[in-house]
Amino acid sequence: MNRALAILLVLSLAPVPAAAAGRPSPPRGPAAQVRPSPGAPARMSPAEAETLKAAILRDRQQALQWLKSGATSQLATIQRLDFGARRTLTVGRAADNDVRLDDPAVQPHHLRVAVVGDSFEAAAVDPAARFRLNGADRREARLGPGALGVGRYTLRLSHQHYPAIIVFDPRSPHFKAYKGLHWFPVDFAYRYVLPLTPEAHPDTVTILSTRGSQRRAVRVGWFDFQVGGRACRLEAERLLEPGVGENDVGVYFTDATSGRESYPMGRYVDVARGRDGRYVLDFNTAYNPACAVSEHYNCPIPPKANHLQVAIRAGEMDSHYH
Repeated sequence: MNRALAILLVLSLAPVPAAAAGRPSPPRGPAAQVRPSPGAPARMSPAEAETLKAAILRDRQQALQWLKSGATSQLATIQRLDFGARRTLTVGRAADNDVRLDDPAVQPHHLRVAVVGDSFEAAAVDPAARFRLNGADRREARLGPGALGVGRYTLRLSHQHYPAIIVFDPRSPHFKAYKGLHWFPVDFAYRYVLPLTPEAHPDTVTILSTRGSQRRAVRVGWFDFQVGGRACRLEAERLLEPGVGENDVGVYFTDATSGRESYPMGRYVDVARGRDGRYVLDFNTAYNPACAVSEHYNCPIPPKANHLQVAIRAGEMDSHYH
């Protein structure tokens, strides 16, 4: 959780009378499935607003530095290989490997990675081969979706039920394409603290992705809010994939800025639940999918239900890396 989202959550925990917050009390019992009145932007004191704004701006500066030179920056990606029908991929310097890393620090046949259910098994092949996992050199390990090091490279083991290996290189030529990131000015007219209207009969839904795969998710419910006096509704999902936690709820959306000021495919915003059951939905923390910078990712596409007709001029803009 980034600093700004953590502060958002803390600010949401203080009890606020429903009338003062400009929204109805959350419905209870059988009426819980009734569509509530759209919530107004949440109120904050000037001191709270300044604290939160400062945290958001710090997070943005950290994002800029990470993209410019980070070991797992989207600009550091140089290769992606999907497992497809295969259960095992090999990594090494020799030409007969599935993933070839042409570097003296990499052994000719360095590593074998196998998909085992929701996990991966990594095993060094050549006698001198080692890989780094959680700061330690290893010869073999079983791990969930995550990253390991081979020579100067970082290998991300991505699952999503469509497993792949993504290679990050600190000498990636894509760093030369760095041109920063851009955001709308912080505007708390786009910050809400809302109840979640739950799905009456939770079931799996299909989320399409940029690489053509169909990813399974649970529609956990809806957020109802207003932008400039206009009622809006967005559905929230939890992806049913290895490595996704029970409380990892996301909103994928497009709005009237998409394809103009913001990334055409849409943006994401993470939500956090407070102890009172309400959620922080702050579009100032909306961000672009990794696909906005690199072709080596598989990103969820916002569902049709989440195409807003209003403009959300908050959060990340399109920095035009494509």
